Amino acid sequence: MSSYKTANVVSSAAPPDPKSLLQTERAATKFDTDKLHWFLEGNQERSELFKSLTQQMERDPILAADLKYYDLTKEQQRELTAVKIDRIGRYLENDTIPEFQRRLSILGLFDPQVATRVGVNLGLFLSCIRGSGTVEQLKYWALQKETATIKGIYGCFGMTELAHGSNVMGLETTATFDEDNDEFIINTPHIGATKWWIGGAAHSATHCTVYARLIVKGEDYGVKTFVVPLRDSQHNLYPGVTVGDIGAKMGRDGIDNGWIQFSSVRIPRFFMLQKFCKVSRDGEVILPPLEQLSYSALLGGRVVMVADSFRMISRMITIAIRYAIGRRQFKSAEAEAEAEDEDDVKETQLLDYPLHQKRLLPYIALAYVVSAGAYKIERSIESTVNDLEDAVDDDDEAGILKSIDAMKSLFIDSGALKSTCTWLAAEVIDNARQSCGGHGYSSYSGFGKAYNDWVVQCTWEGDNNVLGINIGKPIVKHTIAVIDDGKIVKGSSAFLTNTKEYVEANGKKPILSSAADLKDLKTALKSLEVAIIRLSYNTSKTVRKHNFDYAGAELVNISKLKAHHYLLDEFLRRIDEFEQTELKPYLILLGQLYFSGIVVERFAGILLTVNVITTELVGELASSVIPDLCREVRPHAVGFTDGFQLSDMLVNSALGRYDGNIYENYFTAVKELNPPRNHKAPYSAALEGMLNRPSLEERERFEKTLETGELLSR
Repeated sequence: MSSYKTANVVSSAAPPDPKSLLQTERAATKFDTDKLHWFLEGNQERSELFKSLTQQMERDPILAADLKYYDLTKEQQRELTAVKIDRIGRYLENDTIPEFQRRLSILGLFDPQVATRVGVNLGLFLSCIRGSGTVEQLKYWALQKETATIKGIYGCFGMTELAHGSNVMGLETTATFDEDNDEFIINTPHIGATKWWIGGAAHSATHCTVYARLIVKGEDYGVKTFVVPLRDSQHNLYPGVTVGDIGAKMGRDGIDNGWIQFSSVRIPRFFMLQKFCKVSRDGEVILPPLEQLSYSALLGGRVVMVADSFRMISRMITIAIRYAIGRRQFKSAEAEAEAEDEDDVKETQLLDYPLHQKRLLPYIALAYVVSAGAYKIERSIESTVNDLEDAVDDDDEAGILKSIDAMKSLFIDSGALKSTCTWLAAEVIDNARQSCGGHGYSSYSGFGKAYNDWVVQCTWEGDNNVLGINIGKPIVKHTIAVIDDGKIVKGSSAFLTNTKEYVEANGKKPILSSAADLKDLKTALKSLEVAIIRLSYNTSKTVRKHNFDYAGAELVNISKLKAHHYLLDEFLRRIDEFEQTELKPYLILLGQLYFSGIVVERFAGILLTVNVITTELVGELASSVIPDLCREVRPHAVGFTDGFQLSDMLVNSALGRYDGNIYENYFTAVKELNPPRNHKAPYSAALEGMLNRPSLEERERFEKTLETGELLSR
């Protein structure tokens, strides 16, 4: 008998060799994947930092993830997450703030539970204090109390309630000012006002930034923010504070989400965050110039979710592409037609099927485009928040007003991106999983836990549809103001100023009428602007006739189109500035596939309705444009995914390892984590009892046999 020695087993026949398929394609890559990573991360310096931080964490015996991660129980996940938070805090003591932010971003890719629990404390609790508190309040809570280094106290973010999520202005927890004692009384008036889904509340948090209605001298001033202690230095609850665990969730079981009820809990007046809204000792209230400024902490969360979307899309599509390269299935009609001997035809690689290309390759393009938008929105919020803080500190009224305008634009951009990108990432995880067939359903593929952990992002800060509506509204309001009053729109929506040009004389003139138009990315960008203008204009008619409630679906679509406009605009700008000119043709190719395969295909109906694309071109889109672009991208698929620079620890998938040896990697993982020697189950007694149960006659004590019948009939 012939034998074939492979890495892990001895075979009696030639086994499949997916490893060589992947390595052959990798060797044929025509560009420098390291330099491609510079584009994805923003520049070479950020790319090198990404790799340095990844190396540290994959070598760290506590932080590093492996396939055992997918077999942990809820209790084990909670315990391990707590241990990892302690470990990540040691890095925080040495990292700069930008370095640690990048570390958390990478950590969120392979262990989102830890990243979220840390992010609630640093990214929500402290961001809320930074956004709404004075400089001295921030110094006290962040530095003096050592929260910023995950020491001393641990914070949670008490916004959402059992009966309210997206509608922050409708929250019902109260903070009533007691002028006699210079205190606020925090109270949960009924079950609906119970703080709900509060990460860290069940076990970890010692303090909470609570969103509550400010009541002073009987007057309700709306929702403001307060720091409320939950637990003392011995981690015991303060009187009047009741917390609980909200129990089982779809995913992220390592996070101790909880509920909180306050029963007349008293806090000092100076525990109210008073950068914008102030309450004096005698009960005088000074309101902020813009109520939304109190919610600036949410903007940081949105930015993180856009960056998380890029990283998750890159991880999931890497697994699916590597599997599709190594997996052969059936014999394609084209291969059989070209072969002289049908028996010599090998089964076809999945990624050589046009349908498989159409399913997966646009997602590679999506990852590259989202990376550009994520980097831009990150820098935008950082500069805007810094400018606002400087203006407030200097009492610069003009600077404050300018920053408020910038903040309004950021609310639109970040909201559109958060909802659209988190939806797309969820779609990628599911479709990538399905593209791997039955093996994708294994936990060790990485898809299952990734999906269950991810989809909460589609409802964080409320349902994405509600967020989309709230983003679409100001865009339509801008459109109405341009039509009625000739308003000049600023920021990333400045193109709305041209509304009349595209809805009156040229209202039916298409922007996209040929395949060349689809591939000209500047024309593509213009088509998105015109689509948003015309859809907003049409929606404004509905709003004028009825109200915004009648236009919910249109508002969500406006929000999605706005996100894609933002992403494509920044992607093109980044390509223009990118110094590695030899890579530009490949990036442009990805941009073309993104626009045709991600944007136009799914919005074709809308684009037709608003006369942005011709009917004939929509027909060409599916029959030739997207397939042709996929064929162009196909030879570079491995290079593009290698450009993400994801180590095996970050990918953490038995199907998606760098070596491409999918069957041996998968089989080895299964055997190691589920040893074959454990062939008898702990519940074997139940199986044995079922299979070896006595016969029915025996269990009936042989009372119904013929013999018994004859005996009893005498």
